[in-house]
Parts: sequence; structure tokens; C-alpha cells
Amino acid sequence: MSALLEVRELGVGAGGQPLVEDVDFAIGRKERVGLIGESGSGKSLTASAIMGLLPEGLAASGSATLAGTELIGAGERTLSRLRGRELAMVFQEPMTALNPAMRVGRQVAEVMLLHNTSQNRRSAHAAAVELLDRVRLPDPGRAARAYPHQLSGGQRQRVVLAIALANDPALLVCDEPTTALDVTVQAQILELILEGTRDRDTSLLFITHDLAVVASVCDRVLVMYQGRIVEAGDTKQVLSAPEHDYTRRLLAASTLEVSK
Repeated sequence: MSALLEVRELGVGAGGQPLVEDVDFAIGRKERVGLIGESGSGKSLTASAIMGLLPEGLAASGSATLAGTELIGAGERTLSRLRGRELAMVFQEPMTALNPAMRVGRQVAEVMLLHNTSQNRRSAHAAAVELLDRVRLPDPGRAARAYPHQLSGGQRQRVVLAIALANDPALLVCDEPTTALDVTVQAQILELILEGTRDRDTSLLFITHDLAVVASVCDRVLVMYQGRIVEAGDTKQVLSAPEHDYTRRLLAASTLEVSK
């Protein structure tokens, strides 16, 4: 399988203090990879480094290439061209990704206009309503006219997913996208993520602490502990016969049952 994303010796540090070290992995085209670990293990920092979205005061080192384009150290012009077009992200809290003062339909349309994947505002708006329908928002035309605060948390996450998928990205990064949702809505969002990536041949990096989610979504899994990848492999194999003590502890603390 040809690699779409290649990460080599990725590190993230703050004032000389390493937070993420020597992270190596690759994601093939159309492949779905899970990144799991407890809170503070470095999962979100790894994703933020790849996206070029690290908080001020943190710096990334090493290499992360997307279809041959280096992301680490790339200028904002390069990253802005890639983000939303080739590389998209769904965050845990949708309000961090949505403009509270802009109607959601316009926000979906704007990402297509920004990357010239729609010819004009009229066609972009029509495409936005269609996308809202595809993520199964009830009455998508009405939803397009709503402001984020007028939608539920699950509906807002559907809007964020519609924005992320609007330009058929090569790679979708999901950072704990269902953690704040109830179980029923969580299952619906996971189904939409799977459906959306499968329909577009989009690769997926799915970050979570929930082993059951990884088991249901991902082909391969990476286990992160104290800023390093400590185990990696086929999802079923890793979760049914873990080799690293930390992975065993994660499984012991989980209610997940994996058939061997």
C-alpha cells in the first residue's frame, strides 16, 4: 500500500522540554489508522504538529510528508493551501471550529470557495445544503440558515464533518470527535465518518482513548504512551494479543472484548 502520510522522527517540544519524541508511522491511501492512549500521552500534539496547528510556544521537529509535501516547518501559505483541501480535521469540540456569528451553510460554502472547488456562491451554497443532507442533518435547507448555537452538539459535529469533507480531502484527522456526545449520537457520527471517508477514498487518522471505537473503525492502531509510539499493528491483533505492558493496561481498564 503506497503511503499518503509519512511521519518520521516527529517531535514536539516546549522550551527544550520534549513532549512528543521519535514518532514514526505511515498511513496508506484509503487506510484508517487509530491513535490511542490516555489523556496527556501526546496524541493531540501529534495531530496538531501534522496540521501545523501547534499552540504558541510549542515547536515541531522531524518530518511529516503528505503525498510528498513536507508539513513540518512549512510556511503558513503552504499549510493554508493544504488545510481544508488535501488535509482536514474534525475536533472534539465543534464550536472551536465554527464561527458563532456566521450561518452554518455559509461556513460550509466558504471552504469550497476558498479552495476554488465551487464556481460561485450560488453553486457553493447548493453544494453546502447537499453536504448537510449527506451528513443527515434534518431539514438541511433550514439547518444551513441556522447559527451554530441554534443546533445541538451532535448537529454541530455533523456540520464540522461536512466542512471537513467538502473538498474531498486525501486525509481526514479526527481528534476525539465523539467524546462529548451521548452514545447514540456517537454511533451516528462514527457511521458518517466511515461512510464519508469510504465514499471519497479518504485516509483517516482517528485519535481516541476509546478502544471500542478503534476496534470498530480502524484497520491499524498505534498506541501512544508518554509521547512515544509503544506498539503498532493490525487493530484486531494488537487489541487481542497486546505485546506492550501499557497496551495491556489499557485493555484491562476497558470493557472491550475482541475475538481472537
